Order: sequence, then C-alpha cells, then structure tokens
Amino acid sequence: MKMPMYKVLVLGLAILASLSLQARSATSQPVPLSGSARPVIEQFLLRQAVGLPGKVGITINTPISGALPACESPEPFLPGGARLWGRLSVGVRCHSDQPWTRFVPVYIAVRSVYYVAARPILAGQALTLADATAREGDLTTLPRSVIVDPAQFNGATALNQIASGAPLRRELLRDTVAVQRGQTIRVRTQGTGFVVSAEGKAMTSAAVGALIQVKMLGGTLISGIVGPDGMVERTH
Repeated sequence: MKMPMYKVLVLGLAILASLSLQARSATSQPVPLSGSARPVIEQFLLRQAVGLPGKVGITINTPISGALPACESPEPFLPGGARLWGRLSVGVRCHSDQPWTRFVPVYIAVRSVYYVAARPILAGQALTLADATAREGDLTTLPRSVIVDPAQFNGATALNQIASGAPLRRELLRDTVAVQRGQTIRVRTQGTGFVVSAEGKAMTSAAVGALIQVKMLGGTLISGIVGPDGMVERTH
C-alpha cells in the first residue's frame, strides 16, 4: 500500500529531527583535548596542584570553540581568582605572529580520606575516634569543610544531630575546651631516653590538639600541644 505524500514528508522530518538531536547530544559530550598543548597544560596544573590534600587527577577537555590552533610555545595560566578545585577553565596564550588566547575546560579531582559519622550523633555529644569512620572519595564533590584529619573531631562537641554516614564538617562541631586560662597544668618534655614533667599556668584557654603557651613556675614561657588528658606536650 502506497503511503500518502504528506505522511512521507512528516516521517522524513521526524527522522531528520531525531538525527539532529542525536548529533547535538553526541557533540555536547566532553571531548579530551589533543595536540601538543595538552602535556604543557597538564604539567602546569600538576605544578600548581602541589600541596592539595590528596591524590590529584586531571581531566583536560576540548573547548566548545574547537581544538587549539598550532603553537610552538603555548603558555598556560590561571585566570584571576581561579582555584584548582573541581571544574574550572585554564587560559592558554600563544605569542606567535598571530597571537591568540583560549580557555580550556579542566576538572581537578582530589581523592583523599575523609570522615563520616559511624553512628547517629546527638547534639551536645563529645566525639571520640570511635564515632567516625574513614572513607575515600573526591573531596571536590563534598562540602569544603569536610573533616580529613581525626584531630579535627576527636574531643569536639556536636552542635546538632548528625546522621549515621553523614560527612563530618567543621561547622557542625565545636572544640571542647580542655584547659582554662589561669589553670595549673602539667607540662611534659620528652627527649632521648627521658621524660620530665613540671607544673605551669595556662596563659589562654585551649582545646585538645591546640597550641598553647604555659608560664612555668620560674617565669619561663614555653609552648606545647594540649593532649586529651589535659597535659601539655612541650614543642621544641
């Protein structure tokens, strides 16, 4: 049976529209950057990423405007205020006879250990190491205040309820004061083959893990770290 002409036209338009949508969807997917500028950009980002708290992974994609023009000495740079964290754009300059500047989309992943609540935590509860468990993930997908060091939560007090499995964040906790200003405390000094302790007076209030100054009985000021037992470990 022969199909009427108008139905043929409608079917043809539908097929064209479908192909157009498929092509648009395919081209919208990120395409890895190729060419000689890629390793230059990657090395630049690796140098800039030194000091980030974890294992850095770098993804470099082709700009929407297309592949970068040829350049003998491409010069990557970070736009003002850009932070190497998650998605951002890296500038690339070329000082050739026909100079150009392009912006390349990149993704900086930072994989590291962070801490989540091992069980429901009540408001006002003092946390111990047993209240959290370590997980590994991309820190750039988590709140920037997520805790990556047990010292940041051990001994702290929960300001609100924290659900089991929820990431521990600094703004959800308050440091518990372990030493009050003017309090008489013991200072421990360790060396090779010896441990000596003496009394002194705390010059400020401090939480566990904080650096504090202590005035010894002879009037000497020393610095130390407040331990979980309230004793100060002298720093050298």
